[in-house]
Amino acid sequence: MSYPTQPYAGQPALSSQDRTASVLAHLSAPIAAVLSLGWLSMVGPLIVWFAYKDRSPAARHAAAGAFNFNLSFWILYLISWILIFSVIGLIVGVPLLIVIFVVAAWCHVKGAIRAANGQPYEYPWQLRVLR
Repeated sequence: MSYPTQPYAGQPALSSQDRTASVLAHLSAPIAAVLSLGWLSMVGPLIVWFAYKDRSPAARHAAAGAFNFNLSFWILYLISWILIFSVIGLIVGVPLLIVIFVVAAWCHVKGAIRAANGQPYEYPWQLRVLR
């Protein structure tokens, strides 16, 4: 199910529980990444997706987007680390890690702010695995 990028026009406003679950879906990825030193950023959104997939379409959409986005960026992180351990890759790998981190943080914060306002957020560059 796809949501428009504008507020939920013509639909009832999201309940506070739906908003909270959606915000948690967006912020669970950076929280899980911090707790696991960056390796398990997909686990937080996946847990939220399993918990809310049948109860809240908005939370399911937010969690699926966060999971898909983190899957894409996890692959980029892996490529960066492989580049870092190569001889010339240090020059490319470290700046790539920094850019990936900043973009990921920005997208998660932007998603959480939109969710708090009752608006959907579409993550860029995501491999659509969950829906």
